[in-house]
Amino acid sequence: MASASPEVEQSVTEVTDNYDIACWGCGLHILLPSCTSIFKCGWCGAITDQNKTKRDDKCVRWRLLRDRCFLCVVITFMLLVIFGGVWAIYPIVFSLSLLCGGFHSTIIAILSIATISFFSLAAFRCAGTPPNILWGSYPTVGKGDLENYTFCQYCSKPKSPRAHHCRSCEKCILDMDHHCPFIGNCVGAANHRNFIFFLISAVSSTIYISIMAAYASTRIWPPLKYSFGRLNGTSQQYLAWRVINEIIVAFLGSALLLSSRGLVLLYLFISSLSLQIGLIVLLWQQLSYIYQGKTYLSNLSSPTDNEEEKKDCQNLVRFFGFQYPVTRILPTFHVARKRHVK
Repeated sequence: MASASPEVEQSVTEVTDNYDIACWGCGLHILLPSCTSIFKCGWCGAITDQNKTKRDDKCVRWRLLRDRCFLCVVITFMLLVIFGGVWAIYPIVFSLSLLCGGFHSTIIAILSIATISFFSLAAFRCAGTPPNILWGSYPTVGKGDLENYTFCQYCSKPKSPRAHHCRSCEKCILDMDHHCPFIGNCVGAANHRNFIFFLISAVSSTIYISIMAAYASTRIWPPLKYSFGRLNGTSQQYLAWRVINEIIVAFLGSALLLSSRGLVLLYLFISSLSLQIGLIVLLWQQLSYIYQGKTYLSNLSSPTDNEEEKKDCQNLVRFFGFQYPVTRILPTFHVARKRHVK
């Protein structure tokens, strides 16, 4: 015995509450569902995000003061290292020979000028201003003129996909890599190359200073006095610990007898050695991002590899401004064909 269940008809009514909104890029009106908060204009290509609002930033003055303090500290440190190194190292170098002193004077002059010049270009040059583009009304904005552009709530103007707003500099920066407080400026499209050259010159300078400070210290360091005593009949572990302990004590005891020139050399060696480690790490990170065709901010926003971004040495070549391949610089030899005269 089978029982038939009655069929229940169910009907679903979709209620759509559409609303009209104007595109900020071209001014055309678009009909959107009520649940849409992010949309892209089909005419100009501008992206509108209604969830983004302007936030009040009360720490702008503190960040500006921080950048100015860091900038003054870096400039003071560079001048102290340059003039302190000349005062402490070069009397010892010139005592060897006049030719040796002149050679090292030329090296320190080149490194000092290069480091200060690239630092000034990276710190006091505009990091990169996005191009001005027409927007706001339909007749002036063509199809696709604002492709993937967004509206910056802080600058109140279009922001290109390659731009990022820096709240410390209070403006949009083209191809922004990061905001560096030590130069008091952003690193962007206009000064990124100068920032890399500054890192290269700073690393070269710190390596040179650490080597010269170590060499000059050996020339004026007081003799070490050891007091090992009797070491017969002791274990190897205790013997090694005793030797290391006596060397450290003798080194510290002789350091107390250093002159003011020796103390400056010791400071130059320690500071340059510790600084070059951080600079080498930063330079390696920057070059790896350039090799990948990315910036620091683009790597944070999209850590996964993109098919359009290829890892290639040509990224480094384009970044440093070599427009032509190396083969065009090298001389080429053409084999002339023999012509037969009839």
